[in-house]
This record gives sequence, structure tokens and C-alpha cells, in this order.
Amino acid sequence: MTSPASTQAILEGLTERQRQAATHADGPLLIVAGPGSGKTRVMAHRIAYLVSALNIQPHRILAVTFTNKAARELRERCERILGAPAGGLAVRTFHSFCAQLLRIDGALAGLQPNYSIYDDDDQERMVRRVLEEFEIDPKRFAPRAVLAAISDAKNQMIEARQYAAGPGSYFEEIVARVYRRYQELLLAANAVDFDDLLLVTHRLFESSPEVLEKYQARFKHLLIDEFQDTNALQFGLARMLAAGHHNICVVGDPNQSIYSWRHADPRNMLDFKRVYPNARTVTLDQNYRSTQTIIEAAAALISHNKGRLPNDLWTENDKGAPVVIGEAYDEEEEARLVVQEVERLVQDDQVPRSAMAAMYRVNAQSRALEVACNRHGIPYQLVGGLKFYERREIRDVLAYLRVVSNPADDVSLERVINVPARGISDRTVTALKNTAARHGLSMFEAIARRLDPEVGVAEAVNKRAMTALETFSATIQELVARSFDLAPTDLIDFVLDRTGYKRFIEQDEETREERWENILELRASAAPYDGADTHERLWDFLSNVSLVSDVDTMDGNASDALTLITLHQAKGLEYDAVFMLGLEEGLLPHSRSMEDPMQLEEERRLCYVGMTRARKRLYMLRSFKRGFRGGGLPTLPSRFLDELPRSHISGGRAQTRHDARRAEPFRDPASLRRAAATPLPASTGPRDTYTAGERVRHSVFGEGVVVSCTASHGDFELTVAFAGNGVKRLMQSYAKLEKVPRAG
Repeated sequence: MTSPASTQAILEGLTERQRQAATHADGPLLIVAGPGSGKTRVMAHRIAYLVSALNIQPHRILAVTFTNKAARELRERCERILGAPAGGLAVRTFHSFCAQLLRIDGALAGLQPNYSIYDDDDQERMVRRVLEEFEIDPKRFAPRAVLAAISDAKNQMIEARQYAAGPGSYFEEIVARVYRRYQELLLAANAVDFDDLLLVTHRLFESSPEVLEKYQARFKHLLIDEFQDTNALQFGLARMLAAGHHNICVVGDPNQSIYSWRHADPRNMLDFKRVYPNARTVTLDQNYRSTQTIIEAAAALISHNKGRLPNDLWTENDKGAPVVIGEAYDEEEEARLVVQEVERLVQDDQVPRSAMAAMYRVNAQSRALEVACNRHGIPYQLVGGLKFYERREIRDVLAYLRVVSNPADDVSLERVINVPARGISDRTVTALKNTAARHGLSMFEAIARRLDPEVGVAEAVNKRAMTALETFSATIQELVARSFDLAPTDLIDFVLDRTGYKRFIEQDEETREERWENILELRASAAPYDGADTHERLWDFLSNVSLVSDVDTMDGNASDALTLITLHQAKGLEYDAVFMLGLEEGLLPHSRSMEDPMQLEEERRLCYVGMTRARKRLYMLRSFKRGFRGGGLPTLPSRFLDELPRSHISGGRAQTRHDARRAEPFRDPASLRRAAATPLPASTGPRDTYTAGERVRHSVFGEGVVVSCTASHGDFELTVAFAGNGVKRLMQSYAKLEKVPRAG
């Protein structure tokens, strides 16, 4: 038994409510934790308390987090508190937990231990293959739309045979056919998709009580982070695991539920007390992250949502600066305001760029920011752009490794069967797929039995292709054999050499250096998996790669770089200064959500999440025009700006020392919306007119020459060529141009 002194040390520094959450011994516990309230700290101290004070063995505890990054951080915190490695402590995401479980017990569900996990790209390739097989036009029935329908069904625990039995539209009839064949091909490839990891585990627990009982006996305490973002399948798995003891602790905040498009159901948080009537509730409502102004502004915003648990967030931090509401003419000026304010904060206030982030609703908004950063020489890291694991060379090498681990993986084999080129044409691949399908074989099995007259590969392809298939088969067999004695890093080296892939990338002088560096980075990421049981460790590495998220790949050691990130990806992160861009109707809130009250509340929660990422400074910007959304007509300021208390905001553009003239006062958000919604009158009194060739001066773009002047919606649209800033289209009433007198 641990001494009282050590128990006291574990609880040192916790508030009374945090102690209540950490020391709750048995039975269900609901922790309602607002942003910045120390929930990760509480989870870590709770685990340490269970181990140290209650003598629960670490391997008896399962902690589930939202990302691999969060799992690593939680484990590290636990070990720091305990002062020793937490051997056997399972800290996983739901998907990684299920992946490991199916690795051990998946045979009962028809999976071999070396099964593959198909990512989005793999799934789309598989659906395209099915559409091609059924002669269904992918332009009429987009693979992504079909996959979305299949994913919806799986998350409602509707399997292919059940989906086909129900009445539906013509699209649903197509989905039913594709769904059934898609699952057949997954099973034949010894593969699962992301949804299957959860669904197959759930079905396994239902059909094999002995498997469920094994995990119930092992895990005596279950902790789940970000519970508001769990879906029905995940809650179902949690209830099954905790059915024997009800020692289930969930931590979350309904105000931060932003993933309904991933099937997350915030009602899980609200229903927890219904499922567990005797559950204790502990509310963590003190924020340690943000200033009073930011917290009160965010609280005012979220108070407009109806479907939420009460959690009146407060803080003892300083009042801090007001929230800056900025308005730009277009996305280029919006981005310029951000980067210039970033540089002002660096130079005047010594805020590191790495402590700042620009956040936006959709990925398309990053373009203007990237251009502005490059133009001003500001280093940045773009989260969720071209992801590392989506690069061609990385996908190719991983496909080879997946074929080595699981030769039945047709999607991966098809990717590399002729990479580098080895004389295996698309026609040969099609013939091989058709032959394999007729005989119920994987493509690799068909290749291995290419001389078997019962299979008929030799009759389906020409002699040259047969020779190429023989060489490819020998290569894969050699790689498989070596995978049992080579560590993952050494196996990557062997794959690169034996397949000729290294020579292949060296042929392109323009890209070879970058592509080789990417492969070296992949090799480095495999290093932690080197060791005994090399073939087993290869699967561990590949499964981890399949389950990685955008946030997991963020470079925490990036050299003083500004972070560019979507609001969804920013969940769980924090920065000294946050710039939220695109506060416009149709963007935030998004146009897809504006007719649905529930979706509109989720958009408000998304805005709330963005605001509460900020520790000291918060900027909320919108553009008068936005090019990628049509560009011609003025935008409406977001209704969320109306919902902020005027006492907490500063109605002005982000002032920079480079251009103090730009820091003119702003109208309040409500008047901005009214002004943008009201067409300008045909005449508002005397107004300067402009003709082509006149020189003008703009407060941001500098001097330029008028190219044209056209009447537009009761105003005049000017096309002006600015030196150093290119050609801009400006609305005269907004641009406030000055005429530059002619010299002489």
C-alpha cells in the first residue's frame, strides 16, 4: 500500500474539484471539463492515483484519447507523476485499441493477424474497382459519395446484407450493391477500413462473449477523453467493456462537440447520466489558459446554444486585451493583416511565431496565407495540407511493405505491380484481376499460380507479361522471406534496393532530393519499431501509419514557424495569439449548416473552440469580398460577431507599426452586417469619378493606375494595377482611394 505522503504528492497542486475527479474510486464518473480547465492533467493524476493509492495495476487501466499525440502526452504525464514507467498501461485511441484487439482475436471475425487497414485513398480505389466491375459510371455515382453512404451505414451498425434488405432510392440501391461487393473484396484482401475497426470489434464482442469477457477481466478501469466526440459505436464498445464493474470515467465538453460529420454524437455526453443514473458529475469550470476577456467573450457566444450542459467558464487570469475584430477588403488583404500583425508581435512584444496560429474554416483559405507568408519571408507550417503519408513516394514504399506484411492486399499490390515500370501493362493488371476474381483468389495468389491451367493466367496475358509477373513474384517472395529477419528500417532499405525504387526516384533530377529526404524521414519514423519479432513489428508500424491524424504529424519542434490550421484540427491546441479568419455568413457559419438549427449550433461550437485556443490575444477577421466563393458580391459578416459583447471587442483592423493608417475604427459587427446586406444607393452625393490611366493611392496596396471603372450594384468597381501588389478589383465606396496629382 502506498504511503499517505506519496498519495499527497500525487494530488499536490490540484484544486478541490480536480481532486474530487482524481480520487473518485469506483463507479461511473462524468467530468464536464471546459476548455483550458486542466482535463488532461486531471486524467493523468487520476490514473496515477488509481495506480499508487488504490493499487490498481497499470495494465488493468484503459485510457482512450482522441489522437495518438494526446495518447503520448497522457502517458508521459502519468509516468512523470508516478516517477516510473507505467508498464502495461494502455493509452490508445478507439481505433488503435480495436486494431490491436483484432490483431489478437480477429480470426473469429475472419481476419488473419497480418490484416491491412485501408485509408481513405485505399477505400476509394476499392470502390472504383467495384464500380468498374459493375459498369457503373463513377461520374454519376462518385466514389466518395458512395463511401460516405457506406460509412453512415456502418456507424449505424447496418451491415451490407441489412442495407440491401431495406427500401431505398436508386442511389441507395447502387450503394447496396457496391457495399456488399466492397465488403467481399475487403474480406478477400484480409483488410478492413476505419469504420470496420469499430464495427467488427463490436460484432465480435456480441458474437463471442468469451472475447468480451477476456477484456472485461483485464480492464478494471476505463477512462475516455473527448467524450463529446464519440459516436454510437464507440459508446457501445465502452459500455460493453465496463458492463461488469461500471468503473467508467468520461471527460468532455458538449460545447466543443464539432465532429458530427465524423458521426460524433454530442448526445452521448448528455445521455451518460441516463445510462448510468448513479454517475457522479464533477464540473471543471475554471480556465487556466485564457484571459478574462477571451473567456467572457467565448461564453457569451456559446450561451446562444440550447442543447448543452451548463458550464459557466471563469478564470482568475488577467483581464487582458480586447478581442480585435478586423475587416479586410479581400482574402489577400486579410492575410496581409495577419502576417504584418504577426511580425509586430514578434518584434514589439517578443511573441515567438511558434506561439501563434492562423485558423480557418476550410482548407482553401490557406492559399492567401501561404502567399502572404512567402512574400513577407515568414516561416510557417501548414497542418493538413499535402500530408506526409499522402506523398507519392511514401505511399509507394508503404504499399510494398503492406504487400510484404499481407500479400492478399490487392489495393497495395496493384499500386506497385508496375512501379518502377517492369513491363506489366494496365491490360495485364485488368486480366489478372478478372482471373483472380473468377477463382476467388487474391491477385498475388493468381500470380503465384500463373502456370496452373485451372487458374488460366497464362491464357489471359502474353508471354512478355508472364515473364514480368514471374520476376515480380520472385521479388515479393524474397521480400516476405527477409521480413522475418530484417528490422523495419533495414527492410525499407532492402525494398528500395531490391525493387529498384531508389534508382527510380534518382532518375528525376528536379524531385529526387526532396523525395529521397521524405523516404529517409519515413525510415526514421520506423526506427522505434526495430527490435525482436521483426515481422510482428512491421505490422505494428504499418497499423500506426494507417491511424495517424493531421495533428499527430505536426512538428512540435518546428523552428519558430507560424501555424496555419483549420479550426477542426486546432481542437486541443493552444497559442498565445490566435487569428481566426473568414468570420462571414456562409463560411463561419458554413452555408451547409445555416438551414439546420443543430448544424448551426455545431458551427457556433466550432467558433467557440477557435476562440478558446487563444491564451492572450484573439483576432477575428472577415473579408468584404472572397475570391474562392464567387468574389463579385460583398459578403455578410458572421452572425457570431453580433453575439460577442461589445464591451469585450475592439472594432478596428489589426494595427501594425508598418501601416498605422490602417488602424482606423470599425463599425460594430451588427452595422457591418446591415451595411453589407443593403445595396448602395445609386447616388450618395458628390463622388469622385475615375478614368483609365489615373494614378491613385490605396492605404494597403500603395500607388497604382486605374485600368477600368464599371458601375456595379449602385457602386463602382475599379480595376487598379498596383506596383508590387498586382491587379486588384476594388469597390469605390469601400476602397477610399486618393487621387495622386500628376507631376509637373
